[in-house]
This record gives sequence, C-alpha cells and structure tokens, in this order.
Amino acid sequence: MATTESADSDSDQLFVLTAVMLTPAQFPSVLGDDYPEVCAFLGLEPYAEGYGLVLGQDGSGARWTVVTEDATLVACAIAAWDCGMEYDLSPGEGSIVGALPGWPLALAVSAPGVPEPHDPKPQDGDPAPLSPPDAEEWGPAQRRLGADEIALQWAAWREQVDDEAAFAEPGDGESEDDSTHLGVRRVLKEARGYLTEPPPPGRVRSSFAAGEARTLRVDGPGWSMVARTDDIAFVLLDEEPGEVHPVGRGPELPGLLSSLDKLAERPV
Repeated sequence: MATTESADSDSDQLFVLTAVMLTPAQFPSVLGDDYPEVCAFLGLEPYAEGYGLVLGQDGSGARWTVVTEDATLVACAIAAWDCGMEYDLSPGEGSIVGALPGWPLALAVSAPGVPEPHDPKPQDGDPAPLSPPDAEEWGPAQRRLGADEIALQWAAWREQVDDEAAFAEPGDGESEDDSTHLGVRRVLKEARGYLTEPPPPGRVRSSFAAGEARTLRVDGPGWSMVARTDDIAFVLLDEEPGEVHPVGRGPELPGLLSSLDKLAERPV
C-alpha cells in the first residue's frame, strides 16, 4: 500500500486508498456543477492544470483528503489501477498544497492494520470534515451522482427507452407530457445558451464512448444532462427526486450535442 506524508501535527504516514482527478475535465461531480465551484468548496485556486485528490488514512485511522498539484502523477496512478496494476502513489512533499479532514466520497475499503476509518479530532480553525452525501436524500449532489451513474451504465439505461419514446424530442409547441414538460424544455434552452455564453470550465465535459461517439456531461442550476453524441440524452432535475427524463434525438438534439461537444472540456 502506498504511503505519503500527512499534514497532521504528528506527521503520520498516510495510507493511500484511492485517488481522483480534480481538473476542468475531470472532478468529483458530487462536489459541484463545475470546476471553479468545486475548487471554491475545497478552498483551492481553480488553476487550469488542476490537482489530484488522494484519499487515505493516517496511522490513527483518521480519514484525510490530501491535495497535490502533481495531477500527472495521480492520473498515472489511476490509469495503472484501472488496468489492475500496482502503483506507488506518493506525491512529493513539495507538491502537497493541503490536507482536508474526511473524504468527499464513500469508500468501501480501509487501510489494514490501523483503526477503523473515522474523522480526525478537529483543531481550532479546521474546516468541517468532508463527507459523502446522504443516499437517503435528494439534492444537487445526488442529482449529479445520478447523472454519473447513467454515464457509467449507459447501455442499461438506454435499453429502458424504446425507440418511439427516444425519438420524441421536446418542442416549445408540444404538450407537457413526461417527455416534454417545462423542466426538460428549460434544460435544453439553458444548454443552448451555453453556445453563445460559454459556462464556467467543467459545466460541459466530454469523454470517450463507443465508436466515434462521445459521452457528454452537462450541468446547470438545478439540472444535469448526460448524453451520447450519436444517441439520446437523459435529464435529471433537482425538483423531481429520482426522476430520469429521456430526451429523444429529433431534429434539434444532434446539432446541440455536437456543438456542446466542441466547447466541452476533455481529459488530456
């Protein structure tokens, strides 16, 4: 298991459990709708080069999220782990810009040989510990996590939408049924607005999909959209807990998705 120096007062070793990227193109959606919002939440400057977030435990078992400017090192570690390879993720002390108590994500693993994961004892001036959102509630974090899940499990979600429903794209003059209600139309209008007034970095992100297609993640105030550039889209709304609205191709969606993809942030 990789270790690095923790920023706590005892200079304990940090037992690394996992890591995530924090860049304009890749960041934990649970923390915000865009890259600057996530950086502000964590008290970081939104540098274009981004950061890596290293999640681990110190020798007492306390949860820590260490922020490193060596985003390339973290990206290499994640790529190796995804391939089932070992990688010693040990950011240099000079690259560490801070350590935040707690974890922003729920982890099912813990470091062997240390006490069970727990939040460190707060010191004067310490921020509140990071913690994953309550799975029993619904709000912006859960809405964004829902969109992430659809992106990861696209085939399973796509199979639930028949072709007739999938190609019923909302229009301003259509009736307000499940596919064309005001919330979905508002999302499409705001997404189109991004083409004339580009949003903050990270509001629109593009990643690989099957063939030549791309997977788009688009967020805005109170909504998230996940789409394939060669297929349909799904919309989630803060005001409709747990509901997922399919948006069919129709005559306008392909052009919108293609244009959004051109301005999207992409992983290096």
